Amino acid sequence: MLPVPGAARMAHHTNYEMPPDGTLFASDYMSGRGFVFNLRQPEAPKLSATFGEAGPYTHSHSFARLPNGHVLATYQFKGEPDHEAGALVELDAAGKVVRAGDASDPAVEPFIRPYSLVALPKIDRVVTTSADMLPNDKRSHVVQVWRLSDLKLLKTILLPKPPYFSDIVSTSAAEPRVLQDGKTVLVVTATCGLYSLANLDGAEPTARFVYDFGARSCGVPAVVGRYWVQTATSNRGLISLDVSNPAKPREVGRLALESDQLPHWVSREPEGNRIAITGYGSLATYVLFATVDPRNGALTLDRKRIDFDRKWPDGWKGAAMPHAALFSVADSRR
Repeated sequence: MLPVPGAARMAHHTNYEMPPDGTLFASDYMSGRGFVFNLRQPEAPKLSATFGEAGPYTHSHSFARLPNGHVLATYQFKGEPDHEAGALVELDAAGKVVRAGDASDPAVEPFIRPYSLVALPKIDRVVTTSADMLPNDKRSHVVQVWRLSDLKLLKTILLPKPPYFSDIVSTSAAEPRVLQDGKTVLVVTATCGLYSLANLDGAEPTARFVYDFGARSCGVPAVVGRYWVQTATSNRGLISLDVSNPAKPREVGRLALESDQLPHWVSREPEGNRIAITGYGSLATYVLFATVDPRNGALTLDRKRIDFDRKWPDGWKGAAMPHAALFSVADSRR
């Protein structure tokens, strides 16, 4: 446990994977503040830096580590929420702004709110999604492709509506992930549509609808080998797909949780087959664990859990809500 200065309003996203050097970025979303932690010794965490606005851009959301030690961050807004599109921002290891690229592209989509991201250094590209964290009646239907070297916005891709659904399936692109081949990117929407991106290193990248999870509220996924593990929040469980053929994902496993447990986030143990799960409902104060069978993608719930309704190191006793969850590099070697 590590206190930080100021009043927290929504401790939210971190890096999706623990960086090798243990330098972790995290956002306190509603306050618009961000933090950099030194977790080289997980049992003795240190606060390295704090950061906030990136010039005119506010409310950082998600983070991706780059090979040069810098971090890419999505900023949801320009100026006050919720008036203008934000940006893709490169930060140094202390959270200072290196460069930024504005995400607005009104000719394609008037409502863009950068949400999550994946970096592809080998092809000089970044993919960002668009979904608004604040409640309103506006929805976005795009992903964006950027040139990594200078953060130039190359293409805003309107997600195609599946022919047999309303546009709900293509609403609010949430989480992109690169598959084990290192170049194929899939994107899940908050409304549980799965899209495959093609020609990312070309002049005309495209998106194709490839799968419907059947639920209408989906959260954070994890890639474990050839399997895509998806939190299906409204279905109160997890679904694993074999995505060895990204054009035709195939369901291979389901994990049903208790009826009042609503999973949202999963993260993979580095080089392992264990995943951590956080969420809402009665799951709001626990971290659960499951394993993904590398042979067939089957999901099995572990009996172990971490209870966040407990006595804390500072003497306070009560329930806390874990959201982002990661395995540290040190933990993966134990």
